[in-house]
Parts: sequence; C-alpha cells; structure tokens
Amino acid sequence: MLAVHRFLYFLVLLCTAGLLMPGKAFPLQIEDDQSRIIRLEQPATRIIPLYGAFTEMLFAIGAGGYVAARTEADRFPEEIKALPSVGTHMRPNVEMIIGLKPDLVIQSVSRREALAEMESLNRAGIPVAVFAPKDLEGVFSTMTRLGRLTGKAQEAEAKVTELQQRLLEIQSRLGLDSASVSHADALAKLAPCRIKERRRVFFEIRAEPLTAAGRGSIVQDILTAAGAENVVESNKALLLYNLEALLFDDPDIYIVQTGPMNRNPVDPRERAHFDQLKAVREGNILYLDELLYSRPGPRCVDAVEQLAAKLYPACFGAEQIQ
Repeated sequence: MLAVHRFLYFLVLLCTAGLLMPGKAFPLQIEDDQSRIIRLEQPATRIIPLYGAFTEMLFAIGAGGYVAARTEADRFPEEIKALPSVGTHMRPNVEMIIGLKPDLVIQSVSRREALAEMESLNRAGIPVAVFAPKDLEGVFSTMTRLGRLTGKAQEAEAKVTELQQRLLEIQSRLGLDSASVSHADALAKLAPCRIKERRRVFFEIRAEPLTAAGRGSIVQDILTAAGAENVVESNKALLLYNLEALLFDDPDIYIVQTGPMNRNPVDPRERAHFDQLKAVREGNILYLDELLYSRPGPRCVDAVEQLAAKLYPACFGAEQIQ
C-alpha cells in the first residue's frame, strides 16, 4: 500500500510539472522581436503569416495545417496556393484578416509600413507576433518560439537541431572553423576536404541599379557557412554599388540573384565593362533563387548546401561552377 501511495504521489508531481500533461504548457507567453509579450491561453491553430518565411517555418515544424491564409506573392510550399490571399506583404487586408478569425497573426519587422495596420488587429483581440530573423540564429530562434505558440515545441526543437547538424556537416566537409558560423558549437568530425582559402564572391541583389548584399542580412550568414567571403564590407543588408568599386573588388565568383527583386537581369557577360571582371572572364557566374537565398527561413540551410557544393565541388562530388 505504501508503494502505491508513493507512486500516486510521484504521479501528482509529474502532472504538476506538466510532464504528463502536454497542454499544461498553456497559457504561455513569449517575447517577440519588438520586445512585446505575446500571451496565448491555448495553442494557436488558425494562423495567418504575413511573410512567406514564417509560412515555411510553420510547415517545417509540423504546424503547416494551422495556416489559414497567405499573402498574394506566397507560392511555397505548394499547399498554400489553395488558401485565401489577404493582400500583399506591405498592404494586408485587415478587414479580411479579421473576417477569417485567426488566433494568431505573424508579421515581419521589415514590413514597417504594415505595422500600423497590425494595431487594428490587436484592438480586435487578435494577437500579432512580430519577428525579425536576420541571420541563421534568428531563423532558429523564431522557429523555436513559433513551436511554443503552436504547441509544437518538441517538433520545432527537433527541426532546429536537424538544421544545425546539416550546417555542421558543411563546416566539417570544408574544414572550416565552426566559430565562424554563429550557431555552431563544435565541428562534428574531421574534414575530408579542407579548403585553403575562401572564394571571394559578389552577391547581386538587383542589376538595375546595381545593388549588392552587404554583411547585415541572411545572405552574409549563408555565404559564410558555405565557405565564401563577401567582397562587400558594408554592414548594411543591401546597398547600391558602383562599377568602379566592383572592378576594384574583382571577385572570384559573381552571383546573380533572380526573383521578384531582380527580374530578367542582363547576363553579366553582356554588360558594359563587366568583361574586366575575373569572374566574368573565367565564366564563374552563378544564378541563384532569391526566395531560397534572401528569405530568412529553414530553406536557408538548403541554400548553404547548394552554394557550398557549387563553390567547392571537389568536397561534395558535384559539378564545376560552369
């Protein structure tokens, strides 16, 4: 009888701690990237993300089924095309959002023009969480917090761990010091292929006017993790660049981002004076998907793997850049 009493007492302690009651995590609160406290009484199961990166995060942590709407430009993953559109990133239709009765709206700090409209949602009693992932660590932190808000904390933690492990593998293959990547704690194993020096790259955000990726965006983290060195030294996320500066930098690789910000860019080989660039003369030009490289979501790890294989094919059994 004493043993039974002890077991029941232990069971009560576990329940009190929430270990045997998954729902015990709620109500909960998290702090978003505007230092605001977001409090939910129960897991959010009807969510409207107003930026595609957050939609991708929700699907990655197993909460894709909770997405109730999308913005006009969002096309990934495929399932969201069937969802209603609530306008653009910059001009979301607040009345429509309220009519869809979400229990959570997610917005990006970068969409400052739309933040005032988000106050209308707050007044309507709809929680709005604002996040600002600018690097890989920020992506993982946002995913972790979204996991808590949706009752998918364990799934989010597992996904983040998986993504971090994939990044460590890249570092290991290239023989890079893991300290150069913000999230990495240590190399997983000895490198089978140690690069002697990082390849110097220029990342074109837009061709006209020429706009470069600086060191203050997710692109910088991707370049660093893939073993590249950004020739642009500015700490801005992006900046206008002139031809003289580009010719002076003379990168090994010229990267052209293609997508909404850089539609139908002219081939660098056909641009005036670009034939003076080493990368152009040697044919080291890469065309990369904007939504994979400039959107701070879980697919950034895919971008790191892809770019590392293109820059250092000998380390991955991949084809040469050309």
